[in-house]
Amino acid sequence: MAARHRHHRTALAVTAALLTVSAATGCGALDKTLDCVRTADAIATSVDNLQRAVANASSDPTQASEALDEIQKELGNLGDKTDNADLSKAVDDLRSGVTNVRDSIDKGDATPDITPVTDAAKEIGKVCTP
Repeated sequence: MAARHRHHRTALAVTAALLTVSAATGCGALDKTLDCVRTADAIATSVDNLQRAVANASSDPTQASEALDEIQKELGNLGDKTDNADLSKAVDDLRSGVTNVRDSIDKGDATPDITPVTDAAKEIGKVCTP
């Protein structure tokens, strides 16, 4: 529950920052920033789902795989839209983390280490915050 409140506070802070930035940037830059923020928000939600799925892996092991699928989908959306080197690196790190977690799950690890995924998702959030 604390993660959900943190997630909402982060979204509110990003929205406030975007309103401030909108006065100083052109529409193209603002659209790109909004796309980044929306995708970072979707990734954060998917990572939260992954954390819950791994914590509850014994009750439904398919949840982790579904959360990983969602992260990969959002990464595809974000990776196609960026020319920012920091964001590209964070996306690559997140892809690598997702692959490692998926491999661990495929090998029967019910509680894989998702730290690289959460770290890379946080970095995407930082890069996407104006």
